[in-house]
Amino acid sequence: MKFKVNEDNCICCGACQAICEDVFEISDEGYAVAKDVEIKDEETKENAISAMEGCPTSAISEVKDEEKEA
Repeated sequence: MKFKVNEDNCICCGACQAICEDVFEISDEGYAVAKDVEIKDEETKENAISAMEGCPTSAISEVKDEEKEA
């Protein structure tokens, strides 16, 4: 499981990083970025999903298997 952040929708609130810093970080430009990590443990997965669902602008999405291969 991986995630991505759409910078066009990101308002730089930092909520995702606060919820799941193992997966999300704030770039030098102030936008959220999903780290290039494959999430395997259940707790991190739950936290990342909570961050995605809690994003006020829905800027976070899960990377589907087809996107990983492209």
